[in-house]
Amino acid sequence: MTVHEVPARKGRATKLAKGQSIKIINTHGHQVVDTWAFADPDMTEFLSMEHMRAKIERIFPRPGDALFSNRRRPIVTFVEDTSPGIHDTLIAACDIHRYVGLGCTEYHDNCQDNLMSGMAAIGLTPPEVPSPLNLWMNIPVNLGGAIEWLEPVSKPGDYVVLRAEMNCIIAMSACPQDIICINAGAPVEAHFEIIS
Repeated sequence: MTVHEVPARKGRATKLAKGQSIKIINTHGHQVVDTWAFADPDMTEFLSMEHMRAKIERIFPRPGDALFSNRRRPIVTFVEDTSPGIHDTLIAACDIHRYVGLGCTEYHDNCQDNLMSGMAAIGLTPPEVPSPLNLWMNIPVNLGGAIEWLEPVSKPGDYVVLRAEMNCIIAMSACPQDIICINAGAPVEAHFEIIS
């Protein structure tokens, strides 16, 4: 099985046929991987966090959960997770505006641009930037509704497996956030495998 790299601070995308799976690997254990799924060929249908949360009635998925599109259809199934299961479905992909707000005065790599470049590398342009499934991102919500920005609790080699429930494109960004602690301050590469 071929292992592909999602370079540190960059994005990759790949097509899956219905029934194929992708294994996304947190190689070093502390890397958030923003993850999107778009229907192929109609990318106006995509994995939607708000639709998914309404269906699974939780703020992050567990193995066995179907993950739903903005048309309320299963687009992928969350098949396996070797990590403690802490992921985020609340936070938008980081973008240049986020980094300006954090004090950057020059360009900073960001997940929104990584989505676009990863898709462009396979000849595609997504119609919008949906809120991603932020694998391994640790954003607890307290009883008063406040959130915290914490380091991942995953360990090196942890992985998730997503199975395509329709022909789709999976896009991933090895989040470049290095100003707050969500990648333990040190963005690194992640990896993935396609499982037929």
